[in-house]
Amino acid sequence: MIQVRNVSESVHRELVRRAEQKGVSLTAYIQSILEREIARPSRDEILRRIREAKPVELDRPFADDIREGRRATTE
Repeated sequence: MIQVRNVSESVHRELVRRAEQKGVSLTAYIQSILEREIARPSRDEILRRIREAKPVELDRPFADDIREGRRATTE
């Protein structure tokens, strides 16, 4: 169970309005917001994954591929 106190009246009204617009209860609407939020990795998690990722091995320098592509489009 989660209780949120001290929510401003304007925030409460907007949450109720949006829940009604979707045709769901306020509880269901807030639950969907929370579920959507935790479904995405946090910024810290994304940065951790990037730091721990293995470097990509390329057969040749990426710049060579770019140059070759540019030559092909100008010919």
